[in-house]
Amino acid sequence: MDGVTRWLLAGDPAIRWQVLADLVDAEPAEVAAERARVSTEGWGARLLAEQADDGLWDGGVYRPGWVDERRPFFDAWTSTHFSLETLRDLGADPGAPEVRRAVELVRDRVLWDHGGRPYFDGETEPCINGTTLASAAYFGTGGDAVVETLLERQLSDGGWNCWAEDADAASSFHSTICVLEGLLAWEEEGGVSPAARAARLAGEEHLLERHLLFRRSSGLPIDPRFSMPAFPTRWYYDVLRALEHFRRARPERDERCAEAVEVLRGRRRPDGRWAMEQHRMGPVLLDMEEEGAPSRWITLRALRVLRWWDGQTGSSAQSAAPSSSVSTP
Repeated sequence: MDGVTRWLLAGDPAIRWQVLADLVDAEPAEVAAERARVSTEGWGARLLAEQADDGLWDGGVYRPGWVDERRPFFDAWTSTHFSLETLRDLGADPGAPEVRRAVELVRDRVLWDHGGRPYFDGETEPCINGTTLASAAYFGTGGDAVVETLLERQLSDGGWNCWAEDADAASSFHSTICVLEGLLAWEEEGGVSPAARAARLAGEEHLLERHLLFRRSSGLPIDPRFSMPAFPTRWYYDVLRALEHFRRARPERDERCAEAVEVLRGRRRPDGRWAMEQHRMGPVLLDMEEEGAPSRWITLRALRVLRWWDGQTGSSAQSAAPSSSVSTP
């Protein structure tokens, strides 16, 4: 086992179980045992403990309850919506008693501030609904109503934009990746709709036509920040997030991802790790990693993408890693 893998396995259970499953090819029983710890130890247990009996995290659905809506908008990541997203990112087992209780509280008690709809039925904005749908699918709470709303909001260029005023508006990479993740998660959990699948494929084409990073008109980068991986992703787009989606959506690979893969590969440090290049500013319940420091989350996800793209097995993926040693902090 190489030094980078050992370093990854020294992290939180949420990291360890995904390394065992996706990079090491451990036995299913070993993976399941490590995954079971997510809801009772480390980051997962801490996040679950923050939920109140009314089902809310920090007193709010999309924004925490203490936010003054009269003041200019700013990002805060402590609310129910982003806490569920984080719990999903941690890979908490939906069948664990602690997770079931948390999800049932949200399902039964949490309503959107505008419209009073149940949380898992979604609201109106595509970026919010995409994340809601991904959580609904992951935690086994349906999502059909969210799918219908998303189909109504798709734009003529194939993508989505939370700020679009009409169907001919330009799509946003941020909104589009949120929706694509939700639609794919819903399909993976048994959702069947030819219209929804067609919408997902059209949205993916919107990104692929631009090779995940570049303007179709000029070939220039759309936004230099897109090439800088961040985690948690929240509602933001970046190249690693897109590649993680296409790893799942198109296991046979699409060559239009090639430039993005090389951008990701080029950001690897000499010691075989990736850094946390962007930190999404705002209050958090879990401060998991520091901006600029080596990141287990980014490294895990990047290695998972490269393993898919390079067609590596567990042993060849390890042998292809840089040989320099990595000390465990």
